[in-house]
Amino acid sequence: MTSSPRTGARPRASGRRLLPADPLLRRLVLMGLVNSVGDGLFVTVNVLFFTRSIGLTPTSVALGLTVAGVCGVFAGVPMGRLADRVGSKRLLLVVGPLEAAAVLGYAFVHSFAAFVVLACAATALSRGATAVRSALIARALPAEGQVRSRALLRSVMNAGLVVGSGGAALALQADSYTGYVTMMVLDAVSFLGVTVLLAGLPVSATAAGATGASGAGGATGAAADPSGPRTALRDRRYLLVTTLHAVLELQHAVLTVGLPLWIVLGTGAPAAMVAAVNVVNCLLVVVFQVRASRGVTDVPSAARACARGALLLAGGCLVYAAAQYGPAWAAAGALLVGALVHTLGELLTSAGGWTLSLDLADPRAHGEYQGVFMSGQAAAHVIGPLVVTLTAVDRGAVGWVVLAAVFALAGPALTAAVRGAAPGAAPGAAVRLG
Repeated sequence: MTSSPRTGARPRASGRRLLPADPLLRRLVLMGLVNSVGDGLFVTVNVLFFTRSIGLTPTSVALGLTVAGVCGVFAGVPMGRLADRVGSKRLLLVVGPLEAAAVLGYAFVHSFAAFVVLACAATALSRGATAVRSALIARALPAEGQVRSRALLRSVMNAGLVVGSGGAALALQADSYTGYVTMMVLDAVSFLGVTVLLAGLPVSATAAGATGASGAGGATGAAADPSGPRTALRDRRYLLVTTLHAVLELQHAVLTVGLPLWIVLGTGAPAAMVAAVNVVNCLLVVVFQVRASRGVTDVPSAARACARGALLLAGGCLVYAAAQYGPAWAAAGALLVGALVHTLGELLTSAGGWTLSLDLADPRAHGEYQGVFMSGQAAAHVIGPLVVTLTAVDRGAVGWVVLAAVFALAGPALTAAVRGAAPGAAPGAAVRLG
């Protein structure tokens, strides 16, 4: 994939334990699990904390989180570039405690302005850290098994979110300031725990991400090439692929925003179907993400996976549209089938996206390239709720058909965009702006 094959980790479990046998991958899995449990605790209670304990209105919270989301979109590239310069591991050792401090800071917020400032800082750190972690994984894990390893990490992280969300139910039941703050303290502890695990991660300075800056891990292959690494923001093909995959990433808003509103406002299904659909999605990701990554080994196979996934996402939208017709039991059945088809599409587009983001990147600038790709995903998460609301929620079946068409067209467009692309290790393969 992103480099010549190396011996080492494969995402297989030891015969006597569920964790992978390879120490590096095992440490990454533990880091992902701890981080996602903390995320589950925080995400489950944060909106209620902001409204019931701080006293902000729902509109203020939504506005503040939208502004913070925009800040997150622009955090990936500078953080990625910094990781390329000083090393991903070294940067994350600083960012982790800062994320913990940002989460704890919410307990001391008493105004909308302070909330917006802190939310922007926390979101920028979170989005930036995601790009830096992706660059770290790109350099540290064996090339031939990296997509499968990332699939394992995603499965574990979804399991952690479920555990964290379940634990946060206690705070929701108590509905008290103390209970909500306790969840935030635990989330902060999770960031510190990840930092401790990261400190012992067995990777070299070069693998951790320094690319030739003095004192930052030594020179790499980039130093030997007078032209230097490519610039992601001038790599036309990479920008196009990032944009098209971001379109597919709108499926996240379909699941988290459009579908809950559609179930309550547009179908006769019981409101409990919102939770049922989420459970189906989480369980399928935990169980089948690794399996869905099989066969995704290079750019062409990744593009095919994204194209198939796009068609499944489109099919899921059409099934959701059909849920408005018939009695409650029929609507509930259609929603579950739609969630199944949707999640299968999500599994394939995720696996394909990882490969494309890595194989089309210049391995000497993984931080910047992963920052660009993650910023595309972040942008989709920011505008997704508006897009899905204006189509599926406001227009009903017609809106769902429009969304289905968007997904169905994005898949073939992505396949066309990568046709003839060489791996990122060949600097001349990029099409540059200017």
